[in-house]
Amino acid sequence: MIAVAISGGVDSAYAAWLLSRTHRVLLLHARLFPEDTSPRARSVAQALGLPLEIIDLREDFARRVICYFREAYLQGLTPNPCVICNREIKFGLLLEAARQLGAEKLATGHYARLRYDPATSHYLLYKARDLQKDQSYFLHQLPQEVLSQILFPLGDLSKEEILRETARIGLFPFTAPESREVCFVRGDYRELFRVVEAPEGEMVTVNGRVVGKHRGLFAYTVGQRRGLGLRLGKPYYVVALDPEHNRVIVGEKRHLLRRTLRVGRVNFLYPLDPERPFEAAVRLRYRHREAPARIEPLGGGIFRVIFERPQRAVAPGQFAVFYREDLVLGGGEILPEPAPFPSWISTP
Repeated sequence: MIAVAISGGVDSAYAAWLLSRTHRVLLLHARLFPEDTSPRARSVAQALGLPLEIIDLREDFARRVICYFREAYLQGLTPNPCVICNREIKFGLLLEAARQLGAEKLATGHYARLRYDPATSHYLLYKARDLQKDQSYFLHQLPQEVLSQILFPLGDLSKEEILRETARIGLFPFTAPESREVCFVRGDYRELFRVVEAPEGEMVTVNGRVVGKHRGLFAYTVGQRRGLGLRLGKPYYVVALDPEHNRVIVGEKRHLLRRTLRVGRVNFLYPLDPERPFEAAVRLRYRHREAPARIEPLGGGIFRVIFERPQRAVAPGQFAVFYREDLVLGGGEILPEPAPFPSWISTP
C-alpha cells in the first residue's frame, strides 16, 4: 500500500490518481493550522473514491516549525520554514504515521525526482523536469532512510501536463490555492511578533556610523531596502544583522555582495568525501540562480563556500544547496559571519 499526502489541491490529487491506477492507495491529510483544512481533502478523497485519514499535527507544527521561525528571526536570522517542515513534519511525523497505518511508501505532490543508484547504493535527488516548479531545494535536508521510503510521482511531469490531464479525466476543479513559502502567515510575517518585546537598537553603516534606530532585529532581513526609515540621499540596504550588539548594519547596494560564506548542519545526499574540497553550483535561496563555487571543509562540520563571482544578499539562516547539473549533492544552513563585518564585505 502507498500512502499519498494530499493538501486538497491539484498536484497531490493527481499524484494520488496516478498511483491508484497501479497500487492500493491510502490518502493522508495533515492538519497543521487552527482552521480546518480537511473539507478540501475530503472532497478529493470522494472524487477519487479513495480512503482518507486525517492526521492532526497542529501542536507538532507549531512547536517544530512556527517556533523555529520566530526564534530564528529573533536571533537575527532569516529562516526557511519549508525546509524544516519537510524534514520534521511531512517526511518526519507524517511518514511515521503512514508507516504505522501499514504503508510501504509515502508519496507527495512535490516537483522533484528520486532515483536509486546501484553504484553508490544511494537514493539520489534530482531537480524536477519542470524547472519552474522544481522543489528540490526544499528537500535537500532529507536523510537516506527517508529518501528510501518516499515517492515523487510528478517529477517527470510539467504543471501544464497535469492540468491538462486532470481536465481530461474530470477530476477538477479543486480550489486549493498554490502553496506559499510561508504557509502559516497571511500577510506580513511581522504579525507573529506583535506581542514580542524585542529591544530597539542602533542602525549603523558598514563603517560604524550610527544613522538611525531599529525596532527589533526580527523586522529586518539581509537585502531589505524598504522600511528602514533612513534619509541619507541614496538607497541603503540591510547588509547584516549583529545580534551580539543588537545592531542592524546597513550599506550601499555594492556592500550586499559576498564572495564567501560558511555553512553548517550539512546533509550530503550524494556520497562525497566531507574531508575533501569539491566544486558545485550553489543556490542560496529558492529563486536564486545557482552560481559556481568551491566548497572547502573547515572542520567541525563547517564548510566554506567560495564563489567565482560575488553573490548578492546572502542571508544567514537560509540554506545553501549544492548541485551538479540536476543532481542535488547536499546542502546546509548559512551561518552568520563573525564581526567585524567589513572584513567579508565585497566592495569591487
